[in-house]
Amino acid sequence: MSEGLQQHFYTVRPGDTVYNIAKRWELPIESLIAANNLVSPYIIFIGQQLSMPIGVTHYRVQQGDSLYRISEKYGIPLSLLIEANNLLPPYVIYPDQLVVVPPGAAYYVVQQGDSLYQIARRYNVITAGIYNFELIRQVNDLPSTIIVPGMRLIIPYAPTGEIGLIAYTSDHGGDYDIWLYNLRNGVHAQLTYGQADYFTIPFWSRDSRYIAFVGKDFIVYVVEVSSGAVAQIDQLVEGEVHTLDWSFDSQRLAYTKQNQIILYNISSHQSQMINEPSPTDVQWFPDGTTLLFQTADFTGISQLFRISIDQTSIQQLTMNQQGPLNHVRLASNGRFVLYTTPGASISLIYTVDIFTGQVFEVRGGPLAKNYFPEWSLDSKNIAYSATAFLEQGYYSLIRTVGNRGENDRTWAISDCFATPVTWSPDSPKIVYLSGCQSAAVASEMWYVDLNHPVPIQLISGRSIQSMRWSPTQMTLPSRVYSNEEFNIRLQYPMNWFRVNPERYEGTDGFFQIAAINAGPEIDVVCQDEAFHQLLPYGTQPRIVHTMLQNQDACFIFPSADQPEGMKGQAALIVRYPSLIKIGGSTYNYFILWASKEHINQLASTLAFLSS
Repeated sequence: MSEGLQQHFYTVRPGDTVYNIAKRWELPIESLIAANNLVSPYIIFIGQQLSMPIGVTHYRVQQGDSLYRISEKYGIPLSLLIEANNLLPPYVIYPDQLVVVPPGAAYYVVQQGDSLYQIARRYNVITAGIYNFELIRQVNDLPSTIIVPGMRLIIPYAPTGEIGLIAYTSDHGGDYDIWLYNLRNGVHAQLTYGQADYFTIPFWSRDSRYIAFVGKDFIVYVVEVSSGAVAQIDQLVEGEVHTLDWSFDSQRLAYTKQNQIILYNISSHQSQMINEPSPTDVQWFPDGTTLLFQTADFTGISQLFRISIDQTSIQQLTMNQQGPLNHVRLASNGRFVLYTTPGASISLIYTVDIFTGQVFEVRGGPLAKNYFPEWSLDSKNIAYSATAFLEQGYYSLIRTVGNRGENDRTWAISDCFATPVTWSPDSPKIVYLSGCQSAAVASEMWYVDLNHPVPIQLISGRSIQSMRWSPTQMTLPSRVYSNEEFNIRLQYPMNWFRVNPERYEGTDGFFQIAAINAGPEIDVVCQDEAFHQLLPYGTQPRIVHTMLQNQDACFIFPSADQPEGMKGQAALIVRYPSLIKIGGSTYNYFILWASKEHINQLASTLAFLSS
């Protein structure tokens, strides 16, 4: 398991309260309460271990400070402070030095009466609403679920189990590409191969069928998620604002280039051009016949306009008196639009009620540095990143606010100067980035459910530039594998890669195909495979006879003592509808080896190319 994907634990000492522990690491108190499932009046006791969400983990050394004094101030062991800062004897620190102050140890010490189930329940190790105690057993390599007091356990963050995908840009594979993260099981899949760049932002079509993005050499690409097919649409101009937006029917892509608004039809591959002076930030209204865009008014000041796609009407929506409007975003209901202004060093968020023209200012964070605002899909709220804690090194607050600037509050903390944010399709959940302390680029992705605001780490250990949650609930699509030599076709997870023409593998499983020349009795064929002298399925494999594609077939499932090197291999044997020839030899059975978790799904998609 990745080192980062584990919880950290603080041990309560005399005088501690939930409030002062949260304050020490600048945590939202609701986050600390949710991370430990505490109930009102939130009483804690000496020696209790609290799971600590990510907070402000840097302290600027003051005159007269020592490591011992800092460890006492934060209530953590001195050894933990020394280890976190890679210090050597005599452990000297200096005024103004930034010292890492970890929130606790990266393990939980088992207490009397604990069980894996109770630990999973207490510390939110939950997948699809089920307490995932088996994950705790797996990451700690426990032979059973039996635990004893004093054991040190890694407590992981569990995949959320939701049906949804997050597209993100990363150079994890060597080049910048778009990857997909499956919230259901935590699996990653590479979607593009060498077309993206560090500035690439994935823009989902509203039906989640396509992703559009600006990639290398400022080329506009559209990739079909299910097949991975990539099309080049256009080439944009370096230095311009590159915003892409899909129509609500997912058929047309809007973007700007020089003095044109361009509407590209994904089905007909035809483009419509609307001439406007230096437009930016073009976006669709829900009616599918009007667009929002930004350009200068007759005095040269940037304003937002609405225009019909047949160009019969145009309307100015703002009365801006300042500079360009940044990060313009139209709400899905078409009533509100937001933007930031005036620039990077100071960035304030405003929303505009398009119906009334009323402008609302978002109070924002303490340094007036508010970035990456994004609408929830129900248009009721905005999530954004607010830079804060300048004295302890830059951090950012993950905040939400209502569409009129009301109910502005903090939910979580990122150790990045600023982070993009993205909403779930049903709006109560947010994903954001962190892990920026050792580099300018984020290396972690986090999730928080506003109904139970404990931050959950989704990804650690790979650079992430931007990310977007799919607008619809979906899982990783399958890819089609076809082999004419073996006369079969099946579907496999898109995150698996080709090892050779007959074998594909992924981090979560594999398949391999072959053919068998054997006698007419399938019972004997299945028995011989299951109880091969090398015992590849263990000493007591289970044979299940069935019919597949109207042909005799059997599944072979391994027993508990299967050799670990077999990676959970199961098998499917099917009689060919007619004999096939491969390399001059004749075969009458097809065999599929696959990870036991995937064998049934793969079998359900198996088809013979000809009979």
